[in-house]
Amino acid sequence: MAQAKIHAKANEGRFCRSSSMADRSGRLLESLDQLELRVEALREAATAVEQEKEVLLEMIHSIQNSQDMRQISDGEREELNLTANRLMGRTLTVEVSVETIRSPQQQESLRLATRIIDEVVSKFLDDLGSARSHLVSLYGACSSEVPPGPVDQKFQSIVIGCALEDQKKIKRRLETLLRNIENSDKSIKLLEHSKGAGSKMLQPSEEKFN
Repeated sequence: MAQAKIHAKANEGRFCRSSSMADRSGRLLESLDQLELRVEALREAATAVEQEKEVLLEMIHSIQNSQDMRQISDGEREELNLTANRLMGRTLTVEVSVETIRSPQQQESLRLATRIIDEVVSKFLDDLGSARSHLVSLYGACSSEVPPGPVDQKFQSIVIGCALEDQKKIKRRLETLLRNIENSDKSIKLLEHSKGAGSKMLQPSEEKFN
């Protein structure tokens, strides 16, 4: 009888310790789950800052190369460029880096995708129209929906092999490049239109002079 009581107390002690360990483990797991949510929120916030930095730099660059900047006096343009350069410098002081964990295969896919885009960018000055068409096909390869234009199937298979975060960055870079080309094209057309209008205004004066 006494021996049975001893065994019962021993089992009760083991049960209490086991129950206590399970509770402690559960609390720790819950804390880690909450921290995981905060870590993901931190990464998302840092990524948002990265994107905002890219947008700001693009906007400053766009203003510096806008048609309006060409149609003001040299003194005003110099002053505005000084302000734009100051803002660009302050923007570049913001350093945010969100590292993406990649497998060796994902790292190789990112390298190939980056090389393809860089090759297209290097052809801007030689043939802007062809480069734009190629960028459109690359961008179509990154779209989750059926794009209206052509799709570069080879590039699409490479992008699919990239990490999800890299896929988003590749798509954003292509969007930025296409916007820059569109803005440059508009500036060129506006400049040509301005020159054409100026020539027409000079023609009556020349006829009158003759």
